[in-house]
Amino acid sequence: MFALALRSIRQRPGRFTATLLSAFLGAAIIMTFNSLYDTASAPGVDDVSAESLSTAAMVVGGYGTLLVFFAVASTLTVAVRQRSAEMELLRRTGATPAQLKRMVVGEAAVVALVGAALAIVPAMLGGRLLVELFQDSGQVADSVEYSFGPIALMSGVDTTLLASVGAAFLAVRRATRTQAAGRRRLRTWGGWAALGLGTLLAASTFAMGDAGPEAMAPPAYGAILLSVGFAVFSPALLTGMLRALAGPLSGSGSGWLALHGLRERAGRLTGVLMPLILFVGISTATLYMQAVENDRTGVTKTVDDKNLETLNFVVVGIIAVFACVMLVNTLYAATSYRAGEFGRQRLAGATPGQVLRTVGLESALLTLTGVAFGTLAALAGIIPFTVARTDSVLPGQGLGIWLAIAGTGAAATLGTTLATTRRALRTPAVEAVELAA
Repeated sequence: MFALALRSIRQRPGRFTATLLSAFLGAAIIMTFNSLYDTASAPGVDDVSAESLSTAAMVVGGYGTLLVFFAVASTLTVAVRQRSAEMELLRRTGATPAQLKRMVVGEAAVVALVGAALAIVPAMLGGRLLVELFQDSGQVADSVEYSFGPIALMSGVDTTLLASVGAAFLAVRRATRTQAAGRRRLRTWGGWAALGLGTLLAASTFAMGDAGPEAMAPPAYGAILLSVGFAVFSPALLTGMLRALAGPLSGSGSGWLALHGLRERAGRLTGVLMPLILFVGISTATLYMQAVENDRTGVTKTVDDKNLETLNFVVVGIIAVFACVMLVNTLYAATSYRAGEFGRQRLAGATPGQVLRTVGLESALLTLTGVAFGTLAALAGIIPFTVARTDSVLPGQGLGIWLAIAGTGAAATLGTTLATTRRALRTPAVEAVELAA
Protein backbone atom coordinates (compact mmCIF):
# COMPACT_ATOMS: atom_id res chain seq x y z
CA MET A 1 0.00 0.00 0.00
CA PHE A 2 2.95 2.34 0.52
CA ALA A 3 3.89 1.87 -3.15
CA LEU A 4 0.28 2.71 -4.05
CA ALA A 5 0.57 5.84 -1.89
CA LEU A 6 3.68 6.95 -3.80
CA ARG A 7 1.97 6.38 -7.16
CA SER A 8 -1.07 8.32 -5.94
CA ILE A 9 1.11 11.31 -5.09
CA ARG A 10 2.93 11.18 -8.44
CA GLN A 11 -0.27 10.91 -10.47
CA ARG A 12 -2.26 13.59 -8.58
CA PRO A 13 0.17 16.05 -6.98
CA GLY A 14 -2.40 18.87 -6.96
CA ARG A 15 -4.53 17.01 -4.42
CA PHE A 16 -1.73 17.17 -1.86
CA THR A 17 -0.86 20.85 -2.34
CA ALA A 18 -2.94 22.01 0.64
CA THR A 19 -1.42 19.39 2.95
CA LEU A 20 2.08 20.19 1.69
CA LEU A 21 1.54 23.90 2.35
CA SER A 22 0.34 23.22 5.90
CA ALA A 23 3.30 20.90 6.59
CA PHE A 24 5.77 23.38 5.08
CA LEU A 25 4.51 26.36 7.10
CA GLY A 26 4.27 24.29 10.28
CA ALA A 27 7.79 22.94 9.96
CA ALA A 28 9.15 26.39 9.11
CA ILE A 29 7.60 27.98 12.21
CA ILE A 30 8.67 25.18 14.55
CA MET A 31 12.25 25.14 13.22
CA THR A 32 12.48 28.93 13.28
CA PHE A 33 11.64 29.25 16.96
CA ASN A 34 13.35 26.09 18.16
CA SER A 35 16.54 27.34 16.55
CA LEU A 36 16.48 29.95 19.33
CA TYR A 37 17.19 27.07 21.74
CA ASP A 38 20.25 26.18 19.66
CA THR A 39 21.35 29.81 19.74
CA ALA A 40 20.73 30.16 23.49
CA SER A 41 22.75 27.03 24.29
CA ALA A 42 25.76 28.07 22.21
CA PRO A 43 29.02 28.87 24.06
CA GLY A 44 29.53 32.45 25.18
CA VAL A 45 25.86 33.51 25.32
CA ASP A 46 25.12 35.63 28.40
CA ASP A 47 22.31 34.71 30.82
CA VAL A 48 19.97 37.58 29.88
CA SER A 49 20.21 36.81 26.18
CA ALA A 50 19.79 33.09 26.79
CA GLU A 51 16.68 33.69 28.89
CA SER A 52 15.08 35.95 26.25
CA LEU A 53 15.76 33.44 23.48
CA SER A 54 14.61 30.42 25.50
CA THR A 55 11.40 32.13 26.60
CA ALA A 56 10.50 33.03 23.02
CA ALA A 57 11.26 29.49 21.85
CA MET A 58 9.19 27.94 24.64
CA VAL A 59 6.10 30.16 24.34
CA VAL A 60 5.87 30.61 20.58
CA GLY A 61 7.16 27.13 19.83
CA GLY A 62 4.36 25.71 21.97
CA TYR A 63 1.73 27.74 20.14
CA GLY A 64 3.27 26.78 16.82
CA THR A 65 3.21 23.07 17.60
CA LEU A 66 -0.46 23.24 18.59
CA LEU A 67 -1.38 25.14 15.45
CA VAL A 68 0.52 22.67 13.25
CA PHE A 69 -1.68 19.89 14.60
CA PHE A 70 -4.82 21.95 13.98
CA ALA A 71 -3.82 22.97 10.46
CA VAL A 72 -2.67 19.56 9.26
CA ALA A 73 -5.59 17.75 10.89
CA SER A 74 -8.12 20.13 9.36
CA THR A 75 -6.62 19.85 5.88
CA LEU A 76 -6.28 16.07 5.95
CA THR A 77 -9.79 15.55 7.31
CA VAL A 78 -11.31 17.44 4.39
CA ALA A 79 -9.04 15.68 1.89
CA VAL A 80 -9.89 12.20 3.20
CA ARG A 81 -13.61 12.97 3.31
CA GLN A 82 -13.52 13.94 -0.35
CA ARG A 83 -11.89 10.63 -1.24
CA SER A 84 -14.73 8.57 0.24
CA ALA A 85 -15.79 7.28 -3.20
CA GLU A 86 -12.22 6.27 -4.06
CA MET A 87 -11.76 4.43 -0.76
CA GLU A 88 -15.13 2.73 -1.13
CA LEU A 89 -14.05 1.49 -4.57
CA LEU A 90 -10.79 0.15 -3.11
CA ARG A 91 -12.73 -1.65 -0.37
CA ARG A 92 -15.05 -3.24 -2.95
CA THR A 93 -12.01 -4.50 -4.87
CA GLY A 94 -10.63 -6.22 -1.77
CA ALA A 95 -8.71 -3.60 0.22
CA THR A 96 -9.12 -3.87 3.99
CA PRO A 97 -9.55 -0.87 6.33
CA ALA A 98 -6.02 -1.49 7.62
CA GLN A 99 -4.61 -1.30 4.07
CA LEU A 100 -6.48 1.95 3.41
CA LYS A 101 -5.03 3.40 6.61
CA ARG A 102 -1.52 2.44 5.56
CA MET A 103 -2.03 4.04 2.15
CA VAL A 104 -3.35 7.37 3.48
CA VAL A 105 -0.86 7.48 6.35
CA GLY A 106 1.96 6.70 3.91
CA GLU A 107 0.87 9.57 1.66
CA ALA A 108 0.77 11.92 4.65
CA ALA A 109 4.23 10.83 5.81
CA VAL A 110 5.79 11.46 2.39
CA VAL A 111 4.15 14.89 2.08
CA ALA A 112 5.22 15.80 5.63
CA LEU A 113 8.85 14.87 4.99
CA VAL A 114 8.91 16.85 1.74
CA GLY A 115 7.34 19.86 3.50
CA ALA A 116 9.84 19.67 6.34
CA ALA A 117 12.77 19.44 3.93
CA LEU A 118 11.55 22.48 1.98
CA ALA A 119 11.17 24.43 5.24
CA ILE A 120 14.80 24.15 6.39
CA VAL A 121 16.24 27.09 4.43
CA PRO A 122 13.32 29.48 5.15
CA ALA A 123 13.51 28.52 8.83
CA MET A 124 17.22 29.35 8.95
CA LEU A 125 16.56 32.76 7.40
CA GLY A 126 13.60 33.39 9.68
CA GLY A 127 15.53 32.44 12.79
CA ARG A 128 18.36 34.76 11.87
CA LEU A 129 15.90 37.63 11.37
CA LEU A 130 14.33 36.89 14.77
CA VAL A 131 17.69 37.06 16.53
CA GLU A 132 18.43 40.37 14.80
CA LEU A 133 15.01 41.64 15.92
CA PHE A 134 15.81 40.75 19.52
CA GLN A 135 19.20 42.42 19.18
CA ASP A 136 17.70 45.61 17.77
CA SER A 137 15.27 45.84 20.69
CA GLY A 138 18.06 45.28 23.25
CA GLN A 139 16.77 41.91 24.46
CA VAL A 140 19.78 39.97 23.11
CA ALA A 141 23.40 41.08 23.09
CA ASP A 142 24.92 42.07 19.74
CA SER A 143 27.73 39.57 20.27
CA VAL A 144 25.34 36.56 20.10
CA GLU A 145 25.76 34.55 16.89
CA TYR A 146 22.75 32.79 15.38
CA SER A 147 22.87 28.99 15.39
CA PHE A 148 20.66 26.47 13.57
CA GLY A 149 21.31 23.08 15.12
CA PRO A 150 19.87 19.64 15.90
CA ILE A 151 17.13 20.93 18.23
CA ALA A 152 15.53 22.99 15.46
CA LEU A 153 15.97 20.34 12.78
CA MET A 154 14.73 17.34 14.77
CA SER A 155 11.82 19.17 16.41
CA GLY A 156 10.58 20.44 13.04
CA VAL A 157 10.82 17.09 11.27
CA ASP A 158 9.48 15.04 14.21
CA THR A 159 6.54 17.33 15.02
CA THR A 160 5.45 17.75 11.39
CA LEU A 161 5.72 14.02 10.72
CA LEU A 162 3.86 13.10 13.91
CA ALA A 163 1.11 15.66 13.25
CA SER A 164 0.63 14.50 9.66
CA VAL A 165 0.67 10.79 10.39
CA GLY A 166 -1.58 11.13 13.45
CA ALA A 167 -4.08 13.37 11.67
CA ALA A 168 -4.16 11.08 8.63
CA PHE A 169 -4.74 8.01 10.80
CA LEU A 170 -7.64 9.65 12.65
CA ALA A 171 -9.16 11.06 9.45
CA VAL A 172 -9.15 7.75 7.58
CA ARG A 173 -10.41 5.96 10.68
CA ARG A 174 -13.45 8.25 10.73
CA ALA A 175 -13.96 7.72 7.01
CA THR A 176 -13.85 3.91 7.18
CA ARG A 177 -16.19 3.41 10.10
CA THR A 178 -19.00 5.17 11.91
CA GLN A 179 -17.96 7.46 14.74
CA ALA A 180 -18.42 5.73 18.06
CA ALA A 181 -20.61 7.26 20.75
CA GLY A 182 -17.69 7.15 23.17
CA ARG A 183 -15.58 9.42 20.98
CA ARG A 184 -18.48 11.85 20.63
CA ARG A 185 -18.82 11.95 24.40
CA LEU A 186 -15.07 12.51 24.79
CA ARG A 187 -15.23 15.44 22.36
CA THR A 188 -18.20 16.91 24.23
CA TRP A 189 -16.55 16.59 27.62
CA GLY A 190 -13.38 18.12 26.24
CA GLY A 191 -15.33 21.10 24.94
CA TRP A 192 -17.09 21.65 28.28
CA ALA A 193 -13.77 21.32 30.11
CA ALA A 194 -12.21 24.00 27.88
CA LEU A 195 -15.16 26.34 28.47
CA GLY A 196 -15.14 25.77 32.23
CA LEU A 197 -11.39 26.15 32.69
CA GLY A 198 -11.30 29.17 30.40
CA THR A 199 -14.03 30.87 32.43
CA LEU A 200 -12.21 30.17 35.70
CA LEU A 201 -8.91 31.52 34.39
CA ALA A 202 -10.51 34.69 33.07
CA ALA A 203 -12.47 35.24 36.31
CA SER A 204 -9.36 34.68 38.44
CA THR A 205 -7.91 37.91 37.03
CA PHE A 206 -10.35 39.91 39.16
CA ALA A 207 -8.85 38.36 42.29
CA MET A 208 -5.27 39.18 41.25
CA GLY A 209 -5.81 42.94 41.31
CA ASP A 210 -3.10 45.10 39.74
CA ALA A 211 -0.44 42.39 39.63
CA GLY A 212 1.51 43.97 36.76
CA PRO A 213 2.11 42.45 33.31
CA GLU A 214 1.87 38.97 34.87
CA ALA A 215 -1.89 39.53 35.12
CA MET A 216 -2.05 39.05 31.35
CA ALA A 217 -1.42 35.31 31.47
CA PRO A 218 -4.69 34.05 33.09
CA PRO A 219 -7.10 36.04 30.87
CA ALA A 220 -5.02 35.28 27.76
CA TYR A 221 -5.12 31.54 28.40
CA GLY A 222 -8.77 31.87 29.40
CA ALA A 223 -9.60 33.47 26.05
CA ILE A 224 -7.68 30.73 24.23
CA LEU A 225 -9.53 27.94 26.05
CA LEU A 226 -12.89 29.61 25.52
CA SER A 227 -12.10 29.91 21.81
CA VAL A 228 -11.24 26.20 21.71
CA GLY A 229 -14.46 25.35 23.56
CA PHE A 230 -16.60 27.39 21.19
CA ALA A 231 -14.78 25.79 18.25
CA VAL A 232 -15.62 22.30 19.55
CA PHE A 233 -19.30 23.19 19.76
CA SER A 234 -19.30 25.16 16.50
CA PRO A 235 -21.91 22.90 14.77
CA ALA A 236 -24.40 23.52 17.59
CA LEU A 237 -23.55 27.24 17.65
CA LEU A 238 -24.08 27.50 13.89
CA THR A 239 -27.42 25.68 14.17
CA GLY A 240 -28.54 28.10 16.87
CA MET A 241 -27.51 31.09 14.76
CA LEU A 242 -29.41 29.72 11.77
CA ARG A 243 -32.49 29.17 13.91
CA ALA A 244 -32.35 32.77 15.11
CA LEU A 245 -32.01 34.12 11.55
CA ALA A 246 -34.47 31.73 9.88
CA GLY A 247 -37.31 34.26 9.82
CA PRO A 248 -35.69 37.11 7.88
CA LEU A 249 -33.71 34.80 5.57
CA SER A 250 -36.46 32.38 4.52
CA GLY A 251 -38.24 35.02 2.46
CA SER A 252 -35.88 34.73 -0.53
CA GLY A 253 -34.87 31.74 -2.60
CA SER A 254 -31.16 32.27 -1.99
CA GLY A 255 -31.76 32.68 1.75
CA TRP A 256 -33.81 29.49 1.96
CA LEU A 257 -31.19 27.50 0.05
CA ALA A 258 -28.39 28.91 2.22
CA LEU A 259 -30.22 28.01 5.45
CA HIS A 260 -31.05 24.51 4.20
CA GLY A 261 -27.50 23.85 2.96
CA LEU A 262 -25.85 25.04 6.17
CA ARG A 263 -28.22 22.96 8.32
CA GLU A 264 -27.36 19.86 6.31
CA ARG A 265 -23.61 20.49 6.48
CA ALA A 266 -23.33 21.99 10.00
CA GLY A 267 -21.39 19.01 11.35
CA ARG A 268 -18.88 19.17 8.49
CA LEU A 269 -18.25 22.91 8.79
CA THR A 270 -16.22 22.62 11.99
CA GLY A 271 -13.08 22.81 9.87
CA VAL A 272 -14.13 26.30 8.74
CA LEU A 273 -15.49 27.70 12.00
CA MET A 274 -12.66 26.39 14.18
CA PRO A 275 -9.82 28.47 12.64
CA LEU A 276 -12.09 31.50 12.32
CA ILE A 277 -13.14 31.43 15.99
CA LEU A 278 -9.56 30.82 17.14
CA PHE A 279 -8.20 33.61 14.94
CA VAL A 280 -10.72 36.21 16.09
CA GLY A 281 -10.68 35.18 19.76
CA ILE A 282 -6.94 34.85 20.32
CA SER A 283 -5.87 37.77 18.12
CA THR A 284 -8.43 40.20 19.54
CA ALA A 285 -7.70 39.30 23.16
CA THR A 286 -3.90 39.43 22.76
CA LEU A 287 -3.73 42.70 20.84
CA TYR A 288 -6.15 44.59 23.07
CA MET A 289 -4.49 43.38 26.27
CA GLN A 290 -1.08 44.34 24.89
CA ALA A 291 -2.44 47.79 23.96
CA VAL A 292 -3.75 48.23 27.51
CA GLU A 293 -0.36 47.19 28.91
CA ASN A 294 1.49 49.57 26.58
CA ASP A 295 -0.65 52.47 27.76
CA ARG A 296 0.03 51.52 31.37
CA THR A 297 3.81 51.17 31.08
CA GLY A 298 4.28 54.19 28.80
CA VAL A 299 7.56 54.75 26.96
CA THR A 300 9.73 53.25 29.73
CA LYS A 301 9.90 49.49 29.22
CA THR A 302 12.05 46.87 30.88
CA VAL A 303 13.57 43.92 29.04
CA ASP A 304 10.73 41.75 30.36
CA ASP A 305 8.17 44.22 29.00
CA LYS A 306 9.84 44.15 25.59
CA ASN A 307 9.98 40.34 25.66
CA LEU A 308 6.28 40.15 26.44
CA GLU A 309 5.34 42.61 23.71
CA THR A 310 7.49 40.85 21.12
CA LEU A 311 6.07 37.44 22.02
CA ASN A 312 2.50 38.68 21.86
CA PHE A 313 2.94 40.20 18.42
CA VAL A 314 4.75 37.15 17.10
CA VAL A 315 2.08 34.81 18.51
CA VAL A 316 -0.66 36.82 16.83
CA GLY A 317 1.29 36.76 13.57
CA ILE A 318 1.61 32.98 13.71
CA ILE A 319 -2.07 32.56 14.52
CA ALA A 320 -3.06 34.88 11.68
CA VAL A 321 -0.95 33.01 9.13
CA PHE A 322 -2.11 29.57 10.20
CA ALA A 323 -5.74 30.57 10.57
CA CYS A 324 -5.76 32.02 7.06
CA VAL A 325 -4.03 28.92 5.67
CA MET A 326 -6.53 26.64 7.40
CA LEU A 327 -9.46 28.75 6.24
CA VAL A 328 -8.30 28.98 2.65
CA ASN A 329 -7.36 25.30 2.42
CA THR A 330 -10.60 24.07 3.99
CA LEU A 331 -12.88 26.44 2.10
CA TYR A 332 -11.18 25.78 -1.23
CA ALA A 333 -11.39 22.01 -0.81
CA ALA A 334 -14.97 22.07 0.52
CA THR A 335 -16.25 24.45 -2.18
CA SER A 336 -14.49 22.61 -5.02
CA TYR A 337 -16.11 19.41 -3.78
CA ARG A 338 -19.55 21.00 -4.32
CA ALA A 339 -19.09 21.43 -8.09
CA GLY A 340 -21.59 18.62 -8.73
CA GLU A 341 -24.11 20.24 -6.39
CA PHE A 342 -23.77 23.54 -8.22
CA GLY A 343 -24.27 21.71 -11.53
CA ARG A 344 -27.49 20.10 -10.30
CA GLN A 345 -28.79 23.47 -9.11
CA ARG A 346 -28.16 24.97 -12.53
CA LEU A 347 -29.84 22.04 -14.29
CA ALA A 348 -32.84 22.61 -12.01
CA GLY A 349 -33.11 26.21 -13.23
CA ALA A 350 -30.79 28.27 -11.00
CA THR A 351 -28.64 30.88 -12.73
CA PRO A 352 -24.91 31.23 -11.94
CA GLY A 353 -25.72 34.52 -10.22
CA GLN A 354 -28.26 32.82 -7.94
CA VAL A 355 -25.74 30.10 -7.05
CA LEU A 356 -23.15 32.78 -6.24
CA ARG A 357 -25.61 34.69 -4.06
CA THR A 358 -26.51 31.54 -2.16
CA VAL A 359 -22.88 30.63 -1.54
CA GLY A 360 -22.07 34.23 -0.58
CA LEU A 361 -24.91 34.23 1.95
CA GLU A 362 -23.67 30.94 3.39
CA SER A 363 -20.20 32.42 3.79
CA ALA A 364 -21.62 35.54 5.41
CA LEU A 365 -23.52 33.43 7.97
CA LEU A 366 -20.38 31.39 8.71
CA THR A 367 -18.38 34.59 9.13
CA LEU A 368 -21.01 36.08 11.44
CA THR A 369 -21.00 32.97 13.63
CA GLY A 370 -17.22 32.73 13.83
CA VAL A 371 -16.68 36.43 14.51
CA ALA A 372 -19.48 36.58 17.10
CA PHE A 373 -18.22 33.72 19.26
CA GLY A 374 -14.56 34.59 18.75
CA THR A 375 -15.34 38.10 19.97
CA LEU A 376 -17.23 36.71 22.97
CA ALA A 377 -14.21 34.59 23.94
CA ALA A 378 -11.91 37.60 23.54
CA LEU A 379 -14.10 39.85 25.71
CA ALA A 380 -14.00 37.25 28.47
CA GLY A 381 -10.24 37.86 28.67
CA ILE A 382 -10.10 41.56 27.80
CA ILE A 383 -12.59 42.83 30.39
CA PRO A 384 -10.96 41.24 33.49
CA PHE A 385 -7.48 42.38 32.40
CA THR A 386 -8.65 45.93 31.66
CA VAL A 387 -10.38 46.14 35.05
CA ALA A 388 -7.25 44.83 36.79
CA ARG A 389 -4.84 47.23 35.07
CA THR A 390 -6.99 50.36 34.64
CA ASP A 391 -10.06 52.05 36.06
CA SER A 392 -12.16 51.17 33.02
CA VAL A 393 -14.13 48.12 31.94
CA LEU A 394 -13.26 48.25 28.23
CA PRO A 395 -9.97 49.30 26.58
CA GLY A 396 -9.73 52.84 25.33
CA GLN A 397 -8.38 51.85 21.90
CA GLY A 398 -11.82 51.73 20.25
CA LEU A 399 -13.01 49.29 17.60
CA GLY A 400 -10.11 49.70 15.18
CA ILE A 401 -8.23 46.54 16.18
CA TRP A 402 -11.39 44.44 16.23
CA LEU A 403 -12.54 45.74 12.85
CA ALA A 404 -9.17 44.88 11.30
CA ILE A 405 -9.25 41.34 12.71
CA ALA A 406 -12.89 40.70 11.82
CA GLY A 407 -12.34 42.19 8.37
CA THR A 408 -9.38 39.89 7.72
CA GLY A 409 -11.41 36.82 8.70
CA ALA A 410 -14.36 37.93 6.60
CA ALA A 411 -12.16 38.66 3.58
CA ALA A 412 -10.50 35.24 3.79
CA THR A 413 -13.84 33.44 4.12
CA LEU A 414 -15.87 35.34 1.53
CA GLY A 415 -13.00 35.82 -0.91
CA THR A 416 -11.95 32.17 -1.02
CA THR A 417 -15.50 30.81 -1.22
CA LEU A 418 -16.69 33.16 -3.96
CA ALA A 419 -13.51 32.81 -6.03
CA THR A 420 -13.69 29.00 -5.84
CA THR A 421 -17.40 29.01 -6.70
CA ARG A 422 -16.80 31.23 -9.73
CA ARG A 423 -14.15 28.80 -10.92
CA ALA A 424 -16.49 25.83 -10.43
CA LEU A 425 -19.28 27.58 -12.36
CA ARG A 426 -17.07 27.84 -15.45
CA THR A 427 -17.56 24.09 -15.96
CA PRO A 428 -20.75 23.30 -17.91
CA ALA A 429 -23.52 22.04 -15.62
CA VAL A 430 -23.87 18.64 -17.32
CA GLU A 431 -20.12 18.06 -17.23
CA ALA A 432 -19.93 19.05 -13.54
CA VAL A 433 -22.68 16.58 -12.63
CA GLU A 434 -20.99 13.79 -14.63
CA LEU A 435 -17.63 14.44 -12.95
CA ALA A 436 -19.25 14.34 -9.50
CA ALA A 437 -20.98 11.08 -10.34
